[in-house]
Amino acid sequence: MPDQQDQTAQTAQTKPWPDRRELARRCRDVTEARWFALTVFAVILLNAALLGLETYSGLVEEWHRWLRLAEHGCLAVFTVEILLRLGAHADRPRDFLRDPWNLFDLAVVLCAFLPVVRENTTVLRLLRLARVLRTARFLPQLRIVLTAVARSLPGTLSFLLVGALLLYVYAMVGWVFFGRHDPGHYGSIGRAVLTLFLLMTLDGIGDAVHAGLEVSRWSLAYYASYVLIASFVLVNVLIGVVITSLDEAREMEREEAADEPAGPAEGPADRLLLLTRITAARRALDDLERGLLQSTTPDAAPDGAPDGAPDGAPDGAPDGEAAPVPLRS
Repeated sequence: MPDQQDQTAQTAQTKPWPDRRELARRCRDVTEARWFALTVFAVILLNAALLGLETYSGLVEEWHRWLRLAEHGCLAVFTVEILLRLGAHADRPRDFLRDPWNLFDLAVVLCAFLPVVRENTTVLRLLRLARVLRTARFLPQLRIVLTAVARSLPGTLSFLLVGALLLYVYAMVGWVFFGRHDPGHYGSIGRAVLTLFLLMTLDGIGDAVHAGLEVSRWSLAYYASYVLIASFVLVNVLIGVVITSLDEAREMEREEAADEPAGPAEGPADRLLLLTRITAARRALDDLERGLLQSTTPDAAPDGAPDGAPDGAPDGAPDGEAAPVPLRS
C-alpha cells in the first residue's frame, strides 16, 4: 500500500507535463499559422494609422471615443498575441527568453499596463510608436536590415570618433586662417565645426572655395584635402562597415532558419501512412532475420539417428559408413 501511494503521488506530480506539452502544441499551431502573422501585421499597421490620425486635432475632437476604442482593441489583440506566444513556449520557457524579438514584444505590451506610462501621454505615444517596429518580426528583409544596423554600431562609433577628430582639427585650422575674414562661418570653434559638417555633404563647397581663395590660395589645398578625406574616405569606410554587418545579419538569418523545426505537426492521415510504413519495414526485417537463421542452422538429424550419422545408417554404425545391403538367397 505505501508503494502504491508513492507511485500515485509521483504520477500526480508528473501529470501536468503532458498537459503543458499539449498546451504548447496547440498554441504553436496557432502562432505558426500564416493567418495569425497576417492578422497581427494588419493590427500593427492599424495602430500606426491611428497614431497618425491623432496628429489632426479636429479629427481627434470629433472621433475621440472611437479612436480610444480602437486603441484599446489593438492593445487587446497584442495582449492575446503575447499570451499565445508564451503558451507556445510552455514546454520550453527558456527558449522564449532567448529570442530578443519576444523580449521586445513583451516589454512593449507590459509597459502599456504600467500606471506611470498610462498617465504620461508623451511616453504612451512613444510606446505606441515602438509597436510599429514590431513589423520587422513579420518582414524578414526589414529584420535583416535592423540586425545589420545593430551589428554595425561598434564600427559606427569608431567612425564617429575619427570623424569628430577630423572635424576638430580642420575646424581649428579654419579658425586660424579664416576666423577674421569670415567670422560668420569660422568665428568660433562651434561655427567652424558646423560649417565643415555641412560641407561634408558637398553642399555649398563651391561658395566656400571662392570665399577662401579671396583670403589665400592655400585654402584650395585646405578644402580639397578635407573633401577628399571626409566626403570620400570616411563615408566609404562607413558604407563598408554597414555592408559587412549586412552580410553577417543575412548569415545569421540563414542559420536561424536552418535551426528551426521542419514545418508543422503531421496530420492524422500522415501519421497513419507513417505507421503503415513502419509496420511493413518491421515485417520485412523479421522475414530477413528468419531467413538468415535458416541459412546458418545445420539440417536437423532424423528421429532416432545419432548426430552426424547419415540417413539410413543403423544404430551403432560408425559415422560416415553406409548400412550393409542384405544378400538375397
